[in-house]
Amino acid sequence: MATKKPETASRIADNKKAAFNYFIEERFEAGMVLEGWEVKALREGKVQLTDGYVVIRNGELFIIGCQINPLRTASSHVNPDSVRTKKLLLNKEEIRRLIGKVEQKGYTLVPLNLHWKNGRVKCDIGLAKGKAEHDKRDTIKDREGKREVERAMKSRHR
Repeated sequence: MATKKPETASRIADNKKAAFNYFIEERFEAGMVLEGWEVKALREGKVQLTDGYVVIRNGELFIIGCQINPLRTASSHVNPDSVRTKKLLLNKEEIRRLIGKVEQKGYTLVPLNLHWKNGRVKCDIGLAKGKAEHDKRDTIKDREGKREVERAMKSRHR
């Protein structure tokens, strides 16, 4: 009998704005409740996370603003809603911890990326604190500095 290799996690989409706008304190991996047409669209990479955010309602987590654009061929028999609120799946203890942290001042939950793990769609969410304007400038300055160093190293090797 052949043994099945464990599938590695492959990225679907990243929220690049999250690292720029927030200090990410903790990361959690949550499952997602999706419809069939959404899974097919995710396989094609038809998703946008940048405007998404996570809310807690009645002790459950939901992602709002994550836009999954339907495929024309896969969603002919349903009326797809591309910005439908999707439920996130975490265990109760993690949700309780997150509720406690979010109720503290300044914490929010942001989606960081979507990826495949063992044939299922997972969403990494981050417990984050918002950055002030000067922190964002520092981030830009660091990024520019790294680019200049890389350029200098490339030109030296030629």
